Amino acid sequence: MHILIIGAAGMVGRKLAARLAKDGNLDGRAIDMMTLVDVVTPEAPAAFTGKAVLETVDLSSVGEAERLVARRPDVIFHLAAIVSGEAELDFDKGYRINLDGTRYLFDAIRIAHGQDGYKPRVVFTSSIAVFGAPLPYPIPDEFHTTPLTSYGTQKAICELLLSDYSRRGFFDGIGIRLPTICIRPGKPNKAASGFFSNILREPLVGQEAVLPVSEDVRHWHASPRSAVGFLIHGATIDVEKVGPRRNLSMPGLSATVGEQIEALRRVAGEKAVSLIRREPDEMIMRMCAGWAPGFEAKRAIELGFTAEKSFDEIIKVHIEDELGGKF
Repeated sequence: MHILIIGAAGMVGRKLAARLAKDGNLDGRAIDMMTLVDVVTPEAPAAFTGKAVLETVDLSSVGEAERLVARRPDVIFHLAAIVSGEAELDFDKGYRINLDGTRYLFDAIRIAHGQDGYKPRVVFTSSIAVFGAPLPYPIPDEFHTTPLTSYGTQKAICELLLSDYSRRGFFDGIGIRLPTICIRPGKPNKAASGFFSNILREPLVGQEAVLPVSEDVRHWHASPRSAVGFLIHGATIDVEKVGPRRNLSMPGLSATVGEQIEALRRVAGEKAVSLIRREPDEMIMRMCAGWAPGFEAKRAIELGFTAEKSFDEIIKVHIEDELGGKF
């Protein structure tokens, strides 16, 4: 089996490649080749014994999608995206990367399908940003997509394309609407939602973190470990069971910022909590006012997708995976 990961240098992409390398197979088929691409050159996962092709690729550049598809990967994980805050600040860049790049990929697969019947599984990382306020709580699977950000709009358009190209038989696509991933390892990125991770990650290693919103902000979360599990399950699931509605809201945990902080207090103590500094940010507060507070995710749960049940568990997953079980 040949696996292509687009966006392989990102946090979830790295973890996905590492998990696939460790497992050595996908749905019982041996992985003998992984092509890992991103706008910066990814690293090969240490445990992989097959062939790893590492490339610097901008999917929104003309011809790049066709070149990647020419290798006929069996499964394509499309993770590449400009994150929410950056997409809002740079309108042209957001649409070029998040929409044009995805359309180029889908069309390259469509053309290849017409040539020799090529039909890969495409796992597309969408987002709960496809939903916009006013929102019920919890949000049902049948709720309409009315995004209130450029990033959410770009993801919603791509979801429609994925469903239509799948309906036409060009590929077997599934869209994974990721919750906000928490706790993200590494340094803060430009995602407007980054503070959800920052207020936990930095205090766990004795560093100060900024909280730009009030503690009553409620949102939907899952760990990086769960995100990788979603993607792998999406790559192996029987799409006949999914049906024509190919985009799924993933399970997760609904929690307020205050509940996050209380979980940090239970796991790491008062010293960690004291490192959180309140600095209100009007732009982020306006954006998060329209974010999803939580989902029923019945379809995804019935199809076998799973996530954490408590924020204590999410924090402990981060400690195990990123801090060697210590903090």
